[in-house]
Amino acid sequence: MSEVERCAWPTTDETYLAYHDGEWGRPTTDAHLLFEKICLEGFQSGLSWITILRKRDRFREVFAGFDIAKVAEFGEPDVLRLLDDAGIIRHRGKIEATINNAQRACELIETEGSLVDWIWTWAVTEPERIDGGIPAHTDRSAALAKELKRRGWRFFGPTTAYAFMQSEGLTNDHDPSCFVHDECEAERLEFLIGRELR
Repeated sequence: MSEVERCAWPTTDETYLAYHDGEWGRPTTDAHLLFEKICLEGFQSGLSWITILRKRDRFREVFAGFDIAKVAEFGEPDVLRLLDDAGIIRHRGKIEATINNAQRACELIETEGSLVDWIWTWAVTEPERIDGGIPAHTDRSAALAKELKRRGWRFFGPTTAYAFMQSEGLTNDHDPSCFVHDECEAERLEFLIGRELR
């Protein structure tokens, strides 16, 4: 029996493969899960994604399941608690940014009505390519990062924004030959059409 064809980046790590096959590039309607994706992409900055995946369960435990309202209420005692937790990335700037971004997400929800719907206004029709390859960031991701920065978000630059857009399915960067490319594109289009019909 032949191996299925995938994108090149997951390697052979079972955690990576499961993430690639079942999560990466697939939309979510859950605001807390979407917020988790934003936060973990920020924590990943400067590190490998597999490091984050291996620590994700602990991140979920200590950040209240990335419940936006709960994280928004974290204070300095929580920062100190998190800095002392070896199960996550102990970086004060990233921890404080996560709390700040939860507060800003609450404001965005209050003004825009839905974090998920607002984020999906940034979806792209066709993936952008540079010399046939996937870029580290795009004009669209730079614009999203700039808008969130204007709204007071932190640790979310153009490259982090693009990695988030890929993970959420705002763009479909699975290789066209990858066995989940078409499936992810169908989910993406269904999600976009569903939003337009509401």
